[in-house]
Amino acid sequence: MAYGKSVNLFLVNGKADSLIVATLSNWNATALKIPRIEVSNCGRSELQQPGVYFLICTDQNTGEKSVYIGESDNVRVRLLQHMQDYNSEKEKYYWNSAICFTGPMLNKTLVRYLEKRAFEIAKDVKRYEILTVQTFSNTVISEYDKAAMEEFLDNMKIVLGTLGCEALEPLDIQAGDDKDDIDRRFYVSVGNVMAEGEITAEGFVVLKGAKLNEKTSIKSLGKRMAGKRNEILSSKKVENLTTTENIPFSSPSAAADFLMGYSVSGPATWKDKNGIPLKDRKDL
Repeated sequence: MAYGKSVNLFLVNGKADSLIVATLSNWNATALKIPRIEVSNCGRSELQQPGVYFLICTDQNTGEKSVYIGESDNVRVRLLQHMQDYNSEKEKYYWNSAICFTGPMLNKTLVRYLEKRAFEIAKDVKRYEILTVQTFSNTVISEYDKAAMEEFLDNMKIVLGTLGCEALEPLDIQAGDDKDDIDRRFYVSVGNVMAEGEITAEGFVVLKGAKLNEKTSIKSLGKRMAGKRNEILSSKKVENLTTTENIPFSSPSAAADFLMGYSVSGPATWKDKNGIPLKDRKDL
């Protein structure tokens, strides 16, 4: 049974696009979401503690997100180093904001464990491209500390999602025949295109194994969507015009456009197991 959680968000400067401090009830840790431009002048003690951090990057052409997951004895010092490395062209990615987790119980060993586990989860979830190349693989902690850090990770996932980063959050896909009261699974079969998809709280997901149309119509899709489609087609997410993993989209129409290679109506194209188009489903 899932229980409610209380997350407190404090807008330090009274603005949502500035420094945000987040706390979770009954959790002795602090999360800070800080814009890149505020790091150098931020003197908050929480940011100068050991912790794990997420650098959020957004591709200016496709809008796709990527994330760098790291750890440090002093998070603020490490963030400043990332900024200097980019300016000196040692790093190629540019992050706009960072989400950092610190707490009085953390030390170097524990934050290395958290970084490694967060990296593993993010790679498994496949929400964002992961920019971290490697983590410490031989971190040894006690059974007690491991249990405490796994609980820390669970809380971290909740706060991370609240702050707008889904890097550790699995896609909300119904498993097999274990359906909720509302059947969210839909299908499309047009020409060479055969796919299953599912409505989620965030949009629509094209499921692994979908068959795609080969050609992309820039005129019909528009440059941005056509560019995103071609980028996915050339990635490891698609092999031989077949999706190799679940791929999320912002809407049923965006998902259908990706499959077809030209613009179509998602609500009219996707149909449930009874052949009823999504547009005629009053419950969704």
